[in-house]
Amino acid sequence: MSTLETQSALDQRAALDQRAALFAALGDGTRLGLIAKLSGSQPQSISRLAEGTALTRQAITKHLKVLEGAGIVRGIKSGRENLFEFQAQPLRELERYLDTVARQWEDTLGRLKAFVEQG
Repeated sequence: MSTLETQSALDQRAALDQRAALFAALGDGTRLGLIAKLSGSQPQSISRLAEGTALTRQAITKHLKVLEGAGIVRGIKSGRENLFEFQAQPLRELERYLDTVARQWEDTLGRLKAFVEQG
């Protein structure tokens, strides 16, 4: 395998790992709720995000760290306070990936249908 092929394989693996991290981060109802709160407004504090929930600030922090690790939110230091803001780009990239997968499935199912109908 050439150096270029090796680098391409590594890049593909990194992209798969990033998508897996995104899916894992999105696979929790609490985190989806935090994304919903952050996606429609300005950056918010952990205290503000915990309002109206039964979750502790520590639990919110834990979920925010997972979202931050996946690139979906970004922490911002504002004086003594930590604020978090939504980052849409990773979800846009995931949407493009899912569109590609959907097209591949549609093509495959179309070929299967044609094969069966020829039968």
